[in-house]
Formats: sequence, C-alpha cells, structure tokens
Amino acid sequence: MQTGLNALKRGAALFRARFYYEAFVACFLALIVLIGMADPFFVQGVRLIGFDLYQRLGPRIADPALPVRVVDIDDRSLAEIGQWPWPRNVMGQLRDKLAADGAAVVAFDVMFAEPDRTSLDQIAAHMPPATAAALAQAVGPLVSNDAIFAQSIAQAPTVLATTFTGEAAGAAPPAKAGFAIAGDDPRPFLNGYTGIVGNLPQFSGAAAGIGSINWIPDRDQIIRRVPLMFRLGDTIVPSLAAEALRVAQGASTYVLKSSNASGETAYGRQTGLNHIRIGAVEVPVDSDGGIWVQFRRASPESYIPAWKVLQGKVAPGELAGQIVLVGTSAPGLIDLRATPLDASISGVEVHAQVIEQILSQKFLTRPDYAHALELFITVALGALLALLLQRMPALVAAPVGVAFILVILAMGWFAYEYMGLLFDALYPAFSLFLLIAGATAYLYRRTELQRSEVRRAFGQYVSPTVVHELIAHPEKLVLGGEERELTLMFCDVRNFTQISEGLSATELTRFINEFLTPLTDRVLASSGTIDKYMGDAIMAFWNAPLDDPDHVRHACETACAIYLEMAALNETWRKAAEDEGRPYTEVRIGIGLNTGLCCVGNLGSTQRFDYSAIGDGVNTTSRFEGLSKHYGLTSIVGEPTATRCPQLRFLEIDLVQVKGKSRPTRIYTLMDTLGCPPDKAEEIAACHAAFLARYRARDWSAASAQLEKCRDQGVKSLETLYNLFESRIEAFRENPPPADWDGTFVAEEK
Repeated sequence: MQTGLNALKRGAALFRARFYYEAFVACFLALIVLIGMADPFFVQGVRLIGFDLYQRLGPRIADPALPVRVVDIDDRSLAEIGQWPWPRNVMGQLRDKLAADGAAVVAFDVMFAEPDRTSLDQIAAHMPPATAAALAQAVGPLVSNDAIFAQSIAQAPTVLATTFTGEAAGAAPPAKAGFAIAGDDPRPFLNGYTGIVGNLPQFSGAAAGIGSINWIPDRDQIIRRVPLMFRLGDTIVPSLAAEALRVAQGASTYVLKSSNASGETAYGRQTGLNHIRIGAVEVPVDSDGGIWVQFRRASPESYIPAWKVLQGKVAPGELAGQIVLVGTSAPGLIDLRATPLDASISGVEVHAQVIEQILSQKFLTRPDYAHALELFITVALGALLALLLQRMPALVAAPVGVAFILVILAMGWFAYEYMGLLFDALYPAFSLFLLIAGATAYLYRRTELQRSEVRRAFGQYVSPTVVHELIAHPEKLVLGGEERELTLMFCDVRNFTQISEGLSATELTRFINEFLTPLTDRVLASSGTIDKYMGDAIMAFWNAPLDDPDHVRHACETACAIYLEMAALNETWRKAAEDEGRPYTEVRIGIGLNTGLCCVGNLGSTQRFDYSAIGDGVNTTSRFEGLSKHYGLTSIVGEPTATRCPQLRFLEIDLVQVKGKSRPTRIYTLMDTLGCPPDKAEEIAACHAAFLARYRARDWSAASAQLEKCRDQGVKSLETLYNLFESRIEAFRENPPPADWDGTFVAEEK
C-alpha cells in the first residue's frame, strides 16, 4: 500500500513539474505573440537593426550601365562659382548645358520658392526711381534672372521639387500627370499633409514635372523606406524620383494598383497600394506607396561636380540619355541623410538610388504576411525547442538551441539575399534566446530543487559522497551492485531493554535520536556510509560508493570517536537525570568491526530500494558486535581489520568460531576503547599476550597465574573477559579439551 502511495506521489510530482514547465513555456510564447502583435517601438527597432545588418552584409552593387547621374553642388563648386544661392541665370546655364549634352531629364533637388535677389530687376525694385532709371539707361533692359531660368526650364524636360508641411498653407502644385486608379482608393493609406512649400509659379508652370522631396525617416532618423506617392489634402502628388522617371520616359499617367484590383488579392479588405506603374516599369510598393531601398555604397563615378558642367569640362555625350539629378553634398547646405550603410550622404544620392533600384527591377519587399509568419515560426520553433530542452542534457541542449537561432538567422539572410524579401530574423531569434535562457533557468532551478530534495532525503542515510555521486550519476539509481572490499561496523546499545523500561514512548524516541545523531555525524565525517538504522542499532560501511584507500583506518578511528562520544553523552544524560532527581542508568554500546568482500549497491525491489551491502562480511561483523556483550567489551574487531591498521593499538581477545561459520578467526579490541592509560598500553598488551600463550598451551596453572597479573593492571573494562577465561580454565581442568584443540572458542549465540 505504502509503495503504491509513494509511486502515486512521484507520479503527481512529475506531472506537476511538467505542467509548470509547459505552462511557463505557453505563457512565455503567448507574451511573445502579444508583444509582436502590438509591435512597440523597441520591437520595430530590433527589426530595423536586422534589416540594416542585411544591407551591410549584402549591399546593392553599383551598376555603371544604369542611366542615372548626379550633378553635385559640392564645396569646390561653391568655391568656383560663388556662394549659395547661385543666381537663377547661372542655374539656367547649368540646365541648358545639361540639356545640350543630351540629358533625358533634369530633376532639381533644390527649391526655388523665392525670387532671385541677385537679379537686376529685383535690385532695381528696391532702389529710388531715379537710381533705377539710371541703372536701366546704363545696362539696357533689366531682364529677370527668374525669367531666364523659367525659359530654360520650359525648353527641355525638367522636374522641380516641392516640400509638404503640416501647416495649412499653399496650394497644390499644378498637375503634370494623370493618375489611373485600379482597385480601392489608395488615398487613405498615403502619407498626407495639409501644407506645401512650392516654387515660384513661373517655374512650376514651365516644369514638365513636380515631385516631393519629403523624407519619412524611422525613429532613429535613418532612411530605409522612400514613399513614391504623397497626399496633399485629396490630391495625389508623386515623389521627385517618380517624377524624374516618368518624365524621362515621356509618360503622362501613373497607374496605381490597390487592393481588390484585377490580379491583386485582398479578400475584400482594403489594404492600400500594391503596385505603381511608371511608364514602362512597375514597382511593388507597400500600402502607403513606399519602397524599401536597398542601398549601395557611395559611387563617385555617378557624381559630376556642377562647376565642371558650367565650365564645359564634361566630356561630350557623357550625359546623353541620362536621368540627371541636381543636388548638393556640401555640408553647409544641410542636405545630408543617414542610411543603413552611411551615417551621412547627400539627399540627392537617395533619390538617385531609388531610381536605380526601380530601373534594375530588383526590389526589397516586406510581404503583408511577413509579421504573421515571423510570429508563427517563433511559436512553432519555440514549442519544439522547449520540448527538446526538457528531454536533453544541458551539454546537448545548448548547441541545439544555438542551432535553432542560427537557422532562423540563416533563413532571414537567405530570403533577403536570394529572394529580395525582408523577414525579421532578430525578434524570433532574440525570443528563442530568451526562451532558452528562461527554460534553462527554470529547468536548472527545478533540477536544483530535485537535487536539494535528494540531498535532504539521502543525506539522512548516506554520506555526502554518496549523495554527490547519485546527483552526478542518477543512472546509478537502479537495481544492482558491485563487489567491493568494505570495512563494516555494527553499533548497538548493550542495555537498551533496561533503559527503555523506564522511558515513555516520547522519551524513548528522543533518546534514540540523541543517541544516533552524534554517532551518524561521526560516521559521515569519516566518509562512511550509513547503511541502515535498526531501532537502537546502526550499520555503516566504508569504501563505497567512492573509493577510500584508508577505509580500514577511517572505520577504526570512527569506532574510537564513537566511544568518546558515548562518554560525553553519558555525562550529559547523567547531569540531566541529577537535575530532575531521577536515577540514571549508564548507556553502554557494543561495536563490531570487520573487513571483507561484499556486494554493495542499490538493493531491494523496482518500487523501492536502498543503497546497502550484503555478504558474508556483513554477517560476520554482526556476529562480532554480538560478541562484544559476551566479552564485556566496547569493540570487537576482526583480524583482517586489525592487521591492516598499524596506526592504532589492538589487543587480541580470542580465537573464536562465530555461529554459522566453520573456521575460527582471531578477534581483537581497540585499546582506545578500553579506557586504560595510554602510557600503560604496551605493558597491558604484553601481559595479556603472555596470558593467551599459556592459555593456548594448556598450561592452566601458569595461565591462571598470568591472568592474575593481567587483573593487577587495573583495566576495569577487561574484568568480564578475564572472568570468562577463568571460568574456561576451571572447566578445562576438569574436562580437558581434545588433543587437536588450538584455543578456539565456539560461539553458540549470534
């Protein structure tokens, strides 16, 4: 019945452990999903860091064949031409030279929102009338620089920039292209603004296209996505890059394909834009019309300094058929942007790279299902990993966990490098890392609790070495044993019946505990193992489960320590009895020690077993403990033990054939358990040895005389022994032993 209850308890404990672990994993994965669905800024930050890492590892390679060039207003151009802003007639010259060289379109990443203050007509407008008239008479008609620039813009395909603001100001730029919408209205999904900063009307009217140069950087102010379409109120306005590409192709209309358009699957939901067709090219876009830019390293070959163009130092035909963007990289003009690859590049470079990516038709896209797929992979791999962690040793689980994380990272890289897809690998990888850490900590904690329970339970019965051995090698908790040489000890209360008669059940229990606790401490302190408690008796052994080369000495020293411990206990109990006014009976013990081969290991049944020793050596040691009462001695030690412990002094007691044995064996006692003065030990041993020689020689008269000399030594603990030998001598005088008698005493009792 008890065995069944123990099995049920173990099963319930195992079920609880598994339930708590699985509940922990389930709650953790649920939390990961909830955080992923909420997509807070720190999750977005981790995702963007991953995307940046992809680009650093695999940036887009510059393709010199793509027809995109940048005319750069750099520091040297400012030094050669003059400080910014340049006069509009200079900008017109720049535009004319680019057109003359065959540029397909010129797009200015520069705003022309105010009149040119360096123009003579503007200067004259701020002069007194007489002075202005004199100026006109001196130089002729005052032609406006703005008019010159407007005329230049009108003569060749030109795209101007515009900027949106959040303030309600300005009118929408004049429409330069039409918009054909297929599917749902995309306007609600576009980045919307209420205000605009535009160019002078004469410029806007002359331009072939007008595009926004607004940026939508992420929280860290790094540009990763660039919108191709914006919304000003209800008016759709393209970006500068989209307009430059449209005008270069001579297209007049954008085709915006939204959710539920032909060929676009949205299952009836409105999900915004899917594709934008610009002339002959189609661009996959996000719902707000943006694209993920796969940046390349800065390419000096794509830049032409503006001063070279103005001074005619550009090779003829170098810009023929090119989409030319005019912008500035001069730090003082503050048009610098951060990208995943560069902490600072010119804004016009970003526009150029967007056009290059569209022309190459190699896009980075983040599918609509990406977020859901990432969470699914996290949960699926997390659940599988948690299952494996519970069934694997730590040395195997750690590499497996690392392998899972590496697989996720590799999948993310593969999707980016070979499919142009952006999947967040860092959040799933980081989540799995936290799961591994949490599960490992939980399992470690659970294991430590189990080990603590093992220590607590086994530590009451076996030495710490046994506990450590079982914890380190739990596979040893199975039935079976090994043959080892052990030194065994049995210790029992000699007069327990007499003591127990005067004690209640509670007092008897306290007495047993007070008796066994210090004895157990002595055994464990010498690397011994408690085999079992048998009421008032204790069985212990040395040299198992771990090797102990000095097991014989350790066992003998423990017996001597127990003898001294009992003296201290008796003194304590005697004082307690005197204080309570009751009589006290001295507690005497008997100790049996012997060394021999035994089978030691986990012995019992499959339901319950103990770490114990069995064999002939165990039986013999038990007989020796019983003989201690017969001889009136504290300790009886077998010959194999006494002869292998020269560090201690032994006194030979007798040659005895214990019950159940066919051969006699010499038995000894530890002189340190006799209570004799140490300085008289050798004299006592010599006198006793002389007695045994005469006794075994059948010289009864000489033996009796020598026995009296032994008594004269005054060793009180040997009185019972000497009385026993005196009785034997008297018996042998009347009935001599047989001729082959060698001094053996046959014990009839156990």
